[in-house]
Amino acid sequence: MTACLNALGLVCALGRGQAEVAARLFAGDCSGMQAQAGWVEGRCPPVGAVQGPLPTVPLPEQHSRNNQLLYAAALQIEPAIREAIARHGPQRVAVVLGSSTSGINEASASIAHYLKAGEFPAHYRYDQQALCAPAEFLADWLQLSGPAYVISTACTSSARALISARRLLDLGVCDAVLCGGVDSLCGLTLNGFAALEAISENLCNPFSANRMGINIGEAAALFLMSRVPNTTGHTIALLGAGASSDAHHISAPDPAGKGALHAMGKALDNAGLAPGQVGYLNLHGTATAHNDAMEGLAVHSLFANGIACSSSKPMTGHALGAAGALEAAFCWLALSEHNPLGLLPPHVWDGVADPQLPPLNLVARDHRMPTGHPRRVMSNSFAFGGNNVSLILGDAP
Repeated sequence: MTACLNALGLVCALGRGQAEVAARLFAGDCSGMQAQAGWVEGRCPPVGAVQGPLPTVPLPEQHSRNNQLLYAAALQIEPAIREAIARHGPQRVAVVLGSSTSGINEASASIAHYLKAGEFPAHYRYDQQALCAPAEFLADWLQLSGPAYVISTACTSSARALISARRLLDLGVCDAVLCGGVDSLCGLTLNGFAALEAISENLCNPFSANRMGINIGEAAALFLMSRVPNTTGHTIALLGAGASSDAHHISAPDPAGKGALHAMGKALDNAGLAPGQVGYLNLHGTATAHNDAMEGLAVHSLFANGIACSSSKPMTGHALGAAGALEAAFCWLALSEHNPLGLLPPHVWDGVADPQLPPLNLVARDHRMPTGHPRRVMSNSFAFGGNNVSLILGDAP
């Protein structure tokens, strides 16, 4: 069954909406990555913050920056969402999201207030920090009564949300799904990665011999998935998905890349494709020593003849629970009318290859997708605990 991705709303360090994000993505624009003090004591790392005011959440009791980001993305596609609800009914529209932060930054500030004043601030609600909060907010705002839940598997969360959404359609549980991911910047995650000595003081540098770690970002990416193709124009679909859990280590990836290789292979099998039928790969590419090493091995092993690939994280930071959906959105944009030249997201780095890694076909600026139809692209997401996801998007059959 075809899982059509008929609408996309997104906000990230590259901007807001399909047109702005696409223009800056294909130009390799890293200007949204700005050094910010205040997150990690004594340090000022680059972060991928969404700039400017965000819309006010229409349900005040569900206010959080996380929900504001999600609401900003949802407003971009609200007409398509409302049309789906009118067509199928509110009980037949589901919400499946990925997140790892929810409203934890607001909770942290409220706990700090409690420790100082002996009471929580009047606006504090425990529900703000619940992982289910983003899905509950969308369901409440839109008055949906279908399934609504959040998946939290660290950096694969929203990639798994797309898999789960497709499964709901396959099972006939619903007729349309709002799916994707959202994560906001917060001190908890930045300090956690700093404790792991994984934060870079400079713009991250994936697959370089000089890579020094990740940058963190925030984002929301929201798809409307259904069985029904677009009534007009081009339809992009989730063609295949693969997941694995190698449980190698609580935070370090399997150095041989076996779990990553397994996920990519399963995605190809699920889509009925051979490696040579995929024209581009969005790498997980965090710019940490271990992740890039294992992903390089896995990609080189599977795509023996090479594949055009890049990491988009120098432009957005690592959006954690939102990263899988955000980078699937970049693949969607590569296939969309916002990319008439067929450009691929460039790999932004210093160009110093790591001699200990196998060579990859990293995308240069103005590199174009291979000609021919149908077009297929892959996106990788890897996470703590050894869980791995690969998605394949392409022209709907």
